[in-house]
Amino acid sequence: MRRKWVGGNWKMHGSRAMASALAGAIVEARNGHCDVAIFPPFPYLREACAACAGSQVMVGGQDLSEHETGAFTGEVSAAMLRDVGCGAVLAGHSERRQYHHETDAQVAAKVAQALEHDLAPVLCVGESLDEREAGQTAAVVARQLGAVVAHCGIAAFGRIVVAYEPVWAIGTGRTASPAQAQEVHALLRSQLARDDARIAGSTRIVYGGSVKPGNAAELFAQADIDGGLIGGAALQATDFLSICSAAG
Repeated sequence: MRRKWVGGNWKMHGSRAMASALAGAIVEARNGHCDVAIFPPFPYLREACAACAGSQVMVGGQDLSEHETGAFTGEVSAAMLRDVGCGAVLAGHSERRQYHHETDAQVAAKVAQALEHDLAPVLCVGESLDEREAGQTAAVVARQLGAVVAHCGIAAFGRIVVAYEPVWAIGTGRTASPAQAQEVHALLRSQLARDDARIAGSTRIVYGGSVKPGNAAELFAQADIDGGLIGGAALQATDFLSICSAAG
């Protein structure tokens, strides 16, 4: 059985005090029944890492550069994230793809950088509302996932968490129904299985798209949904911990 995973993406919210308090509350209340990661903004990684030190709560970066080092002002490398204590990183979040025009090739290179520096990558894939309404969901997520398989190899998915986040359900209050989410998760797992059934069976595929305490249990009960990447609800300890409890 795959162990459930829940991540909290704080996006561009918070303060130093909030980072320490929220991370501390999550560490204090952790029940150990699922793996938990938090993704604060870059300036607050130090506070979050300090609050989570010695615990089972992993701290991750919200993004990373596809470059090892160099003249890339404003970028943050995988080695830098490791240096401040991170153990994970998001790659290809829909907001990075949408607003920063990140390509599938860039995302794949970022995943490779994360793996090289022993960061657990959380690979985000998902379709826009226009793509869903045009019947392109399967093709879009297959393309996004396939780029990473081609660049990093199927064995890398023994270390990668895949997050399906339909763009139309992020921050909108709209949520894919459990059946809709399960359908896409099953497609992603079957795509991995074409290369390696064992890896496909062990890869955790989590859902991100307006997950809340009220809908988490039903979503997580689906056969191929192994937890969630949480946005707004991750900013309140009680809500986030309730979602963690729903994951087991």
